[in-house]
Amino acid sequence: MDALVMAGGQGTRLERSVEKPLLEVGGQRMIDRVLTALEASDVCQVAVAISPHAPNTGRIMREAARSPDGVVDTVIETAGDGYVADLLTVLEEPTGIDPPVLTVVSDLPLLTARALDGVLERYRRAWSNAESLTVCVPVALKRQLGFTVDTTLETRSHLTPTGVNIVSEGERDSPHISYDPRLAANINRPEDVAALEALGGRFDGGQDGS
Repeated sequence: MDALVMAGGQGTRLERSVEKPLLEVGGQRMIDRVLTALEASDVCQVAVAISPHAPNTGRIMREAARSPDGVVDTVIETAGDGYVADLLTVLEEPTGIDPPVLTVVSDLPLLTARALDGVLERYRRAWSNAESLTVCVPVALKRQLGFTVDTTLETRSHLTPTGVNIVSEGERDSPHISYDPRLAANINRPEDVAALEALGGRFDGGQDGS
């Protein structure tokens, strides 16, 4: 299965001068951490969706795609109209990225290959190509760790999306609940940066939760 990294957001809620995908965590940019996890996972090729809202990210990703030893296979330009609109653009246009596709946001700095492979295996075993999968964590877990919660599932308000999904051709979408604290570390606001710093590397590089 191919992977698509959504990296077109400027990150105004983060209140930093740097574009959100380029925010450094432990001396490494968040998007590079995500790409490292994808490189070690079972995905086939990696595409990155960029937008005019994050020109520096776009430039760096184009350079990465030109590198013969790089992780990035394809860079896809979108209008930057929002996550859903940009994702639909990628999937509906002849970009070479066809569903089912693993989609990942660029602000999950603690993401691991093991977590991604677990999602892929879960999809293969329990889902079909007519059904999409939304990876969620409990709201209580995010709040316990100090991370903010911007949205919850309409039918299950105790769950919040992580930014990791498998998008299929069908209209049905089912949640997959994870208790992995790394998937709760979604960086959107200054409070999230503070929560990540408070972890002090506690979960970085360790074993994945279930």
